Amino acid sequence: MAWQWFNRLGSPKWFYEKTSAWMPWLLTLSLLIIVGCSLWALGFAPMDAKQGNSYRIMYLHVPASIVAMAAYYVMAVAGAIGLIWKMKLSSMVMKVAAPIGATLTVLALFTGAVWGKPTWGAWWVWDARITSVLILLFLYLGVIALQEAFVDQEMADKASAILSLVGTVNIPIIYKSVDWWFTLHQPASIKMTSSTIAPEMLYPLLAMIVGFYMFFCWALLAATRSEILQREFKTKWVQKILMADVASKQATGQEA
Repeated sequence: MAWQWFNRLGSPKWFYEKTSAWMPWLLTLSLLIIVGCSLWALGFAPMDAKQGNSYRIMYLHVPASIVAMAAYYVMAVAGAIGLIWKMKLSSMVMKVAAPIGATLTVLALFTGAVWGKPTWGAWWVWDARITSVLILLFLYLGVIALQEAFVDQEMADKASAILSLVGTVNIPIIYKSVDWWFTLHQPASIKMTSSTIAPEMLYPLLAMIVGFYMFFCWALLAATRSEILQREFKTKWVQKILMADVASKQATGQEA
């Protein structure tokens, strides 16, 4: 049963049809959580005793950083599945995950710089954590570049998958860098069994992380669906979808 479901999930047509109903719910819920938690964090969370209000940037920085690393694992796992089982859909997921992950990494680096200026007195330092996150961005950009470098899509997918898998070694380095080396970056405040953050500050942060994960899922599904339409353009089922979309737009234009 599980193997049958796995094979169905590898079908672009099945995936496109099944995810249609998920899209509006994921987008709506993720935006509600992100907007609500932003108001909660900015308007109701207490001021930090040492950092003042500058700590509030963590409500963007921490979720962006966490999901940026998770997105890399999604990209690498999808690439591995594409290499081993030759599933077209997994290669599509790998391709579209790269720009989403790169965007999250840029957001993490930017918000980290905004926090670092009042905290450290500098926008950028060659800290182990920051440098390893910068490498993460380069890995994402490398996958994007490989997708554009090859005319043959299959070759592009194979090269991208190999780079994705090699780059996974950087994720544990990012996570453990504050423990392995002396860094300016503070140690992890949230762990599996404990947290050093006060509950009234922690709860909106955890909710924001959930919101970012949900938004990432929506963005990944939306980008994958678009990639499916591009790659499967010549199939009959995609032609039907495109023709129905054109007819709907024409009907809307005539009514207007």
